[in-house]
Amino acid sequence: MRRMSALRKYIDIGANLTDDMYQGVYHGSKKHEPDLDKVMSRAWAGGMDKMIITGGSVTDSKKAIELSRTDSRLFSTVGCHPTRCTDFVQDPEAYLDDLRALIAANKDKVVAIGECGLDYERLHFCDKDVQLKYFEYQLQLSKEFHLPLFLHCRAAADDLVDILHRNQDSIVGGVVHSFDGTEEALEKILALGMYIGINGCSLRTEENLAVAAKIPKDRLMIETDCPWCEVKPTHPGYKHVTTKVTAVKKDKHSAECQVKGRNEPVNIVHVLDILAAIRNENANEVADVIYTNTMKLFFPDK
Repeated sequence: MRRMSALRKYIDIGANLTDDMYQGVYHGSKKHEPDLDKVMSRAWAGGMDKMIITGGSVTDSKKAIELSRTDSRLFSTVGCHPTRCTDFVQDPEAYLDDLRALIAANKDKVVAIGECGLDYERLHFCDKDVQLKYFEYQLQLSKEFHLPLFLHCRAAADDLVDILHRNQDSIVGGVVHSFDGTEEALEKILALGMYIGINGCSLRTEENLAVAAKIPKDRLMIETDCPWCEVKPTHPGYKHVTTKVTAVKKDKHSAECQVKGRNEPVNIVHVLDILAAIRNENANEVADVIYTNTMKLFFPDK
């Protein structure tokens, strides 16, 4: 008899499938053969219905689109991550045009503008003023292509909300992914009509769990942000994870096992396990609502 969880359908709204780790390369050093095909096979077998590959620059977005073309269930975002906004500086108009051209040529695969937003925890990559300017500059693409935003926010909720509020006429909805903010930040983001994306990094502390429990169900989405943001045994919500995985060290790689410390899309079930538990809700029902939310924002015509 099939387990109930096998009947669930997931959409990973943030999967960094173009990362070198899935080619067996870690910090520039090759540790094993590419295994992205196995990673994706595990995801599909685990109930994954669609995956959205994150684009964080023109180059990244091209790779994401290219990969999305290998499977009808893969899609992509196109945008510039806050830590890479220096890419805009030399010729802002030309860089925006490059993003625009990618979207225009791949409308069947591009489902969001992003990953864009603000990151005040890593200002050593890009100054605050540059981030602010070119986050706002990208927003025009949302209205132009009628696409939602895939948003990044780290220690910058007030400025993010201010920019989104100021540009409401140019925005076709969106989700703040990998959310780990305060309840106050949550309320401000929800007031703009945005969705909230939760992954392992969103559930690292007891405070995170308390905030995640308060997200309205009809604004909730889940993701892995793989190969990062796994749910770790040290996290307070780990005790709620019912689906444990077999993982081996990268130098002992086996194509049939996960790699320790490298997250995979199939682990999206861990995020669901924790959310259902902390909210005292049925996991299958939560999964259904999240799937509906995700289709509504990213796949409204499907």
